[in-house]
Amino acid sequence: MFNGEIVSYAISNSPDLRLVMTMLDNAFKKRNIQGNLIFHSDQGWHYQHKRYQKTLEDRRITQSMSRKGNCLDNAMMENFFGLMKNELLYLQEWESIEQFKKSLQDYIRYYNNDRIKLRLKGKSPVQYRALFKSKAS
Repeated sequence: MFNGEIVSYAISNSPDLRLVMTMLDNAFKKRNIQGNLIFHSDQGWHYQHKRYQKTLEDRRITQSMSRKGNCLDNAMMENFFGLMKNELLYLQEWESIEQFKKSLQDYIRYYNNDRIKLRLKGKSPVQYRALFKSKAS
């Protein structure tokens, strides 16, 4: 929630446990993620899976699942999905799943690196994180 950056993601044709475990593994490889964090998600079955919950627990990450029917509990991701749908998904007809996957990867790169946000002082999420780190040094 610090800068709205998509730290890690995985794309799959089906919402299975491997999808979310791959996303977590990638996040842990990318950043030293341990303790004093809250991981927000919806109530998808894969987020309730023991292996997923144990992975978070082992890193002392608190799991927070939104209440049923309440998108406000997971507002940061719901906001991203809304933007992605309006700025990517609804703008064209897709010829294939592969075309959409490639465009989604490009969009996430754009969102993190180039798409500015007023709440981040006119910076992209990556630019804002870099600015914060430079001031903290």
